[in-house]
Amino acid sequence: MKTAVPCYYHLDVEVSPERVGQVRRILAAHLRFWDLDTLVEPVCNGAEMLLQAIDEHATDKHTSIEMWWNGQHLITAVGDHDSDLRPDQDLRSCLEHIAEMSDGWGCCATVGGGNVIWFSQRARAGERGPLVPVAPSPSLREGLQVPRAVPVAVLAAPAAAGEAR
Repeated sequence: MKTAVPCYYHLDVEVSPERVGQVRRILAAHLRFWDLDTLVEPVCNGAEMLLQAIDEHATDKHTSIEMWWNGQHLITAVGDHDSDLRPDQDLRSCLEHIAEMSDGWGCCATVGGGNVIWFSQRARAGERGPLVPVAPSPSLREGLQVPRAVPVAVLAAPAAAGEAR
């Protein structure tokens, strides 16, 4: 498990039915790379629902998907460039589902007339936490025999002339 290092990912894509599955796999790969395996299903399900709704209701299919990981929350944002898309009407059921499965969500308009819909997932306890350093244990290739039964005076005595140490 890696330490909680902030991460960011951005993807621009033109939505189509076949691209939705590809985007899901790309997002899942990034989440697994960030060691957020338990967030793969809720995040990918939410992003997939938003992309399918954009594909169904939007005339401009260009979207941007962003993910931010700050060490505690993963925020996923899907932005469209369609000024005619009304989240409160066109995406109502999708937003209800996102509200149920996420820890927080929101929607805001962009300067260009599009919308950004975001949702967050909090990492549960034990996920993506910092590693606890472990004290190194001494290791030798050969074990040294320490004479425990021999008194210190004998060990400190000068060696006899005929003895080799």
